[in-house]
Amino acid sequence: MKAPHETTCLVVDDSAVIRKVARRIIEALGMTVSEAEDGNAALEACAAHMPDAILLDWNMPNMDGYAFLQALRRSEGGEAPKVLFCTTENDVGAIARALRAGADEYIMKPFDRDILAAKLEQVGLVADAA
Repeated sequence: MKAPHETTCLVVDDSAVIRKVARRIIEALGMTVSEAEDGNAALEACAAHMPDAILLDWNMPNMDGYAFLQALRRSEGGEAPKVLFCTTENDVGAIARALRAGADEYIMKPFDRDILAAKLEQVGLVADAA
């Protein structure tokens, strides 16, 4: 049973380097982090334990971020996590599509601690990240 104050974040990215960087930043912000390398693994992780937040890569093999997000939002409890999707594409259409599919925010790659902290604060998961 998790303590009531423990906030969890699932980092979903096919890049081990991105997952490692994101984990380091998010843990420094006081959250507990788990990882998945694609949408399929992320759905399994969410079925086992629904996180408070999901940092979601858009372009992944097997199941991309868009397909994962649609499946997540249809699953039991899947409306709860705050989803911040990460993209290298400065494509307004893709961003709009992700937000319509249920993403709460988006982050452009490469991101740093300040950007990630600010976005988590915007969706109400990190209090005053400064």
